[in-house]
Amino acid sequence: MPAVTVVCRQATLEDVEPLYLMIEEYARRAIMLPRSREVLRRQIDNFVVAEEDGRVIGCGSLCLLGPDLVEIRSLGIMEGNQGKGVGSKLVDRLIELAIEQGIPKIIALTYEVSFFVKNGFTVVPMDVFPEKVWTDCIHCPKRDRCDEIAVLKIIG
Repeated sequence: MPAVTVVCRQATLEDVEPLYLMIEEYARRAIMLPRSREVLRRQIDNFVVAEEDGRVIGCGSLCLLGPDLVEIRSLGIMEGNQGKGVGSKLVDRLIELAIEQGIPKIIALTYEVSFFVKNGFTVVPMDVFPEKVWTDCIHCPKRDRCDEIAVLKIIG
């Protein structure tokens, strides 16, 4: 059987349902914030997907937080596809998009610190990013007991 290549590409409206189902599974496990189908439709241009043999197996998005700062969000891999480098391919593509937009700082809030460190990010204090805190964290149910770790990559 020939090896199947994973391709990272811009998400389209046809990807809303697989994105929704993948993100919903992570949200059920309290690993990721849920996204409604409507939100996904509105924000589809911010998403990239990893596709293998015509099937979406991973996703991630960029959210602009300021003129020099984006956040990687909704980074997830379908069950059974972890450990194959799919997440790193998605992060690489998201970094390329940030570079194309001229944005030098990329953050993520994560439980998978070692993954991001392996991909060139550094652990930083959460309060370094007031843009994130005032944009999203203020509305989060975990805001007073956040257990995610902030990581940063500076391009350049």
